[in-house]
Amino acid sequence: MGFRKTGLLFILLASGLLNACMPAFDEVEKNIPEYYVPVYSSSLQQDDFPQPERNYLNKEGVELGKTLFYDPGLSANGKVSCAGCHLPDKAFSDGLALTNIGVSGSALHRNSPALFNLAWHDGLFWEGGSNDLESMVFGPLTHPDEMAADLNKVLQYINTHEAYPLLFQEAFSSDSITSSTIARSLAQFMRTLISDDSKYDQWKREEIELNSEELKGYSVYQEHCSSCHKEGLFTDLSYHNNGLDSSYPDPPELEGLYQGRYRITYKDEDMGAYKTASLRNLSFTAPYMHDGRFASLEEVLDHYETGIKTNETLAPELENGIVLSTTERTQLLAFLHSLNDYNFITNPAYQK
Repeated sequence: MGFRKTGLLFILLASGLLNACMPAFDEVEKNIPEYYVPVYSSSLQQDDFPQPERNYLNKEGVELGKTLFYDPGLSANGKVSCAGCHLPDKAFSDGLALTNIGVSGSALHRNSPALFNLAWHDGLFWEGGSNDLESMVFGPLTHPDEMAADLNKVLQYINTHEAYPLLFQEAFSSDSITSSTIARSLAQFMRTLISDDSKYDQWKREEIELNSEELKGYSVYQEHCSSCHKEGLFTDLSYHNNGLDSSYPDPPELEGLYQGRYRITYKDEDMGAYKTASLRNLSFTAPYMHDGRFASLEEVLDHYETGIKTNETLAPELENGIVLSTTERTQLLAFLHSLNDYNFITNPAYQK
């Protein structure tokens, strides 16, 4: 009997010591990222929400990504953040043709693209040079004319930061912070930038009606624009030569910069082709085209009516231009304005 009591006492003491060393159940629960799939409108006309298996969205990762997105400390001079060229009130574009706010102060050669509905894009940048958001992040982060970051210094900054180590641990259930987890968290945040609540979206959901001018403009859009600006995302996610230039110089130091998609694929048919921009949020994202050459939508329509440069890779849909009457132009612009998503640009979830 004495042996039984002694053994039982030992077991109880050992169990108590073990429990004292283990984190509480609630603490363990807190270290498990909360994975989820965003809800989005049927008006986007997408069957599912694509996510890479290695980087499913979780609330902690998205919040971390947002914090990094607005942090100028990632840049070489501590002054340039991702948000510097991607402002929420401009649908995450910057309102400039070619910005020069990067670390070097030199003007970029590309217009800062708007960031929304990127989860459905399988090619990023104007020429599709990146296949996913995770790899795309390193372009602006390390480019000498943008954030010019030294990744080793970025890791040092994050590891010695008062808040980041815990945020990374909560997002990825690991004490290891790498350039990969930085990219993954930024990608998670950008995938949540979903624009799907414009007047058009509300009309498609049968919540409101478009007015007669907008409805007529919708018909003009369907006839003249929908082949490349496919309804839903309002882009076909492809690349086209839309007649901006008649020739494509190739100075060696710019690595094919003026050749469009060709610089990526080396396919003759891609010479001068650029990614089809979405027609959503156009009121917030001027100026337009890959180099921001058009200041207004009127200038864009002028180009398609009388300014197209013809060559052998011109998109066939544009061979005869797009000629609209004054009335049709007014109607089309009315419909395009119905694609502006004011709830998107003011959504607190996307703000600093």
